Amino acid sequence: MNKVRWGLLSTANINQQVIPAIRSSPRGELLAVASRSKETAETYASKWEIPHAFGSYEAMLESGLVDAVYISLPNNLHAEWSIRALQAGVNVLCEKPFALTLEETDAMIAASRQYQRVIAEAFMYRHHPQTKLVGEWVRSGRLGEILLVRSDFSFQIQPPNWIRLEPELGGGALWDIGVYPVSFSQFIFEQPPQWVSATQIIGEKGVDETFSGLMHYPAGKAALISCSFRSPHFNQAEVIGTLGRLVLTRAYNDLDEGRLTFITDEGDPLEILIPDMQLYLGEVEDMHDAILEGKPTYITLAETRNHIRTTLALYESALKGKIVQVK
Repeated sequence: MNKVRWGLLSTANINQQVIPAIRSSPRGELLAVASRSKETAETYASKWEIPHAFGSYEAMLESGLVDAVYISLPNNLHAEWSIRALQAGVNVLCEKPFALTLEETDAMIAASRQYQRVIAEAFMYRHHPQTKLVGEWVRSGRLGEILLVRSDFSFQIQPPNWIRLEPELGGGALWDIGVYPVSFSQFIFEQPPQWVSATQIIGEKGVDETFSGLMHYPAGKAALISCSFRSPHFNQAEVIGTLGRLVLTRAYNDLDEGRLTFITDEGDPLEILIPDMQLYLGEVEDMHDAILEGKPTYITLAETRNHIRTTLALYESALKGKIVQVK
C-alpha cells in the first residue's frame, strides 16, 4: 500500500478543513463519506466530489474501501465509533476531545493494540511549524527555565453550533476549545499537572460556557487557561521563562494570520518567521507516516490519555470548588 484511502465518518463542518489536507497529500485519497441517511451522504459526496456515499457508518466501515477514517462526530460518539472502526480493521484519526471518560479512552487504546491499527487524536495545531518551533525554543533553553504558560481560546457561539451546548452530546467550552490550552500547557511542560483549580460559568443548557483554570506543575510552575463561548474570537498563548517570553497571537487556528514573537527586557522584540503549511495537513501526514511506514504518531496515546485526565480533573474542581489532584 502506497496510498491511504480515506473515509469521512459524518458530514460535520470541520470536514471542510480536512478534505483539502487529504487531497493535497500525494499519499492520501478521499474515497468515501458516511452519514446516517443515504440522501445526506449522497448530497455531501456530490458537493465535495467524493466517489462513494454510504447511508450508515457501519456500511462504510465494512465496505473494504477505506483504510482510515476521520471521525468528526459529536463528542459523545467518539469512543464508540473509533472502537467500531478499529474492530473493522480501519485506522482512525479522531477529532478532539478523544473521549469523555478515562474508561472510554482506555478502551480505545486497548482496541488499537488488539486490532493492530493506528488511532490518533486530531490536534491539528500540534503538527504546525509554529507549535514545533515553540517546542524547539523551550527544549533548547533559549527561554531559560519555563515558569508560566498562559493561554486563552474563545468565540461567540452562534447557530447551528448549538450542538456544542448539549450536555448529552458532551458539550461545553472546556471540552470543545479549552482542551487546546490544556494540551498546549502539557506540551510545554512535557507532563500533566499535579493538581488543578478551576471555575466555570454554566449556561441555560447546563454546560460550561466560560471556563478558567490554574494547573500546578512541579517546583511551583503553573499554567493559566481560559475558554469561552461568550466572548469574541480570540486564541493566544504566552510562554514565560527566566530569559524571556514567547507570544503567540494565534495559537490554535488562523495561524497564518498570527505572529510568533520573542520578547526580553533588552532590545527590540524579535519576530520569528514561521514556515507556511496548511493547518490540517500535518495531522494527515502524521497518519500516513504511521499507517504506511509504521512510525509512532507524533501525539502519543499517553499524551492523549493525560489530556483527558487533566480535563476531567478541571471539571471536577469547578464542580466541587476545590483543588483536585490529577489522578
